Amino acid sequence: MIALSDIETTLAAFPRVALGHWPTPLEPTDRLRAERGGPRIWLKRDDCSGLAFGGDKTRKLEFLLGEALTEGATGVMTFGALQSNHCRQTAAASARVGLPCHLILTTQVERDDAHYVGSGNRLLDDVLGATVHVVADNDAALVRCGELLDADPGLAVIGPGGSSPVGTLGYVAAGIELAAQLRDAAVDPAAVVVASSTGGTAAGLLVGLEMGGAPAPVRAVAVYADAATTRATIEYLAAETASLVSAPAPNLARLTVDDSMLGAGYGIETDASHAAVDVLARTEGVLLDPVYTAKAFAFLLASSEIDTDDDVVFVHTGGQTGLFAYADAFASTS
Repeated sequence: MIALSDIETTLAAFPRVALGHWPTPLEPTDRLRAERGGPRIWLKRDDCSGLAFGGDKTRKLEFLLGEALTEGATGVMTFGALQSNHCRQTAAASARVGLPCHLILTTQVERDDAHYVGSGNRLLDDVLGATVHVVADNDAALVRCGELLDADPGLAVIGPGGSSPVGTLGYVAAGIELAAQLRDAAVDPAAVVVASSTGGTAAGLLVGLEMGGAPAPVRAVAVYADAATTRATIEYLAAETASLVSAPAPNLARLTVDDSMLGAGYGIETDASHAAVDVLARTEGVLLDPVYTAKAFAFLLASSEIDTDDDVVFVHTGGQTGLFAYADAFASTS
């Protein structure tokens, strides 16, 4: 465990803007356990981060926009799928700091219904004042990126999910914050479970939990790519981010990556994810999103590797606005 004063000094060396409400709560799910049994599940409520419906990207954007402002950026540009939570939070963060925001959104999920193309995060992108560029795929997104940079070379380019080493610092801070909460609650979790696509959240947790003296196993649930691809991304970001803060490389034996809940692919709901949304909503009044957290929570509910007497932390990364984009799937629920 690194001394708290040393951690604060290390993170303070990086430009940062205040965007979120920290610390986010760590809450037990007593009604869920009473109804279903199983391990004691604690929710790390990063859906309550406070910026335009919250979510994990707020933490990353504090450092990414801190860097952009320090470097004199004239605006912000980032990428994501049409219903990207990251893009919605980037639009909100850009509005907060007064920078124009360009969102390049791909139609990689093959849906064109009114809910998906005009509600949820896509609606909020417009409400938040972002300039939206809808393209077919990643190749077209790179072409549009080049065109925008030609027109304004001062744009700060933020990669998908904000998952660069600088962005991952947000989850180093979160891991340290969570470690302190676990000590205060006298909880020693058997695992910390989190959805993973671009990898920065899981990578930051690996580094931050270890720095904070609570090196719990991290179970990343792949929701975008297969387990091997997702693990390689997390390992790279964990190593690069640890180096950035002059911390030892995290123990990768603590990391497992599971893609059993991926289903037919990114953005495509499964029966298990639908059931996970229902059960947490109806026992704890907490909403999951269909793309990320529902699949990760479905993994946790189905896991046979965690003992019923254990504590486990589920990192709720937000995204509930996506429920509106999947209204047809939930409208018949009774």
